[in-house]
Amino acid sequence: MSKSPALIHDSSQYIITVRGQTIILDLYLSQLYGVPTKVLNQAVKRNQSRFPQEFMFQLSKEEAIDVRSQIVTLQNKRHFRYLPYAFTEHGALMAANILNSPQAIKMSVAIVQAFVRLRRLTLSVEEISKRVNTLEYGLQQHDEELKEVFAVIQELMTPSNSSSKKIGFCKD
Repeated sequence: MSKSPALIHDSSQYIITVRGQTIILDLYLSQLYGVPTKVLNQAVKRNQSRFPQEFMFQLSKEEAIDVRSQIVTLQNKRHFRYLPYAFTEHGALMAANILNSPQAIKMSVAIVQAFVRLRRLTLSVEEISKRVNTLEYGLQQHDEELKEVFAVIQELMTPSNSSSKKIGFCKD
């Protein structure tokens, strides 16, 4: 099976989220490892004990349709004659171990690096979100304090109607 250079250099574009997990489909994993999808899936079936549910799962029909609409390259219907398998980061690495080819080992490193980049990006977004929330809370507190300061200034600037007592030595 021929490998797409773009696929090898940027495997992160094929990593998507399904069921709240970051995954790569068997179709792309097999391309990255340089084997037909059927060969990958047969190797996985022969080593099922190495692939618990948190490493790999099969998409439902609805999930497959949803994934198809998300990934432009899946417009060809032949890709979904069978429901695809979804591999998590650990499942992708385990698949490389059972295939044990130089291409699979090389690409497993690239895939793990892509998952790590995505994890870092997610953590960065979460950290930025926390900081924005903290700043927003701080600004709300400052808004309240500034309102009080402006109210006091406004009060001081408003002339009072009461007769003022004269201070000092006046003859009135």
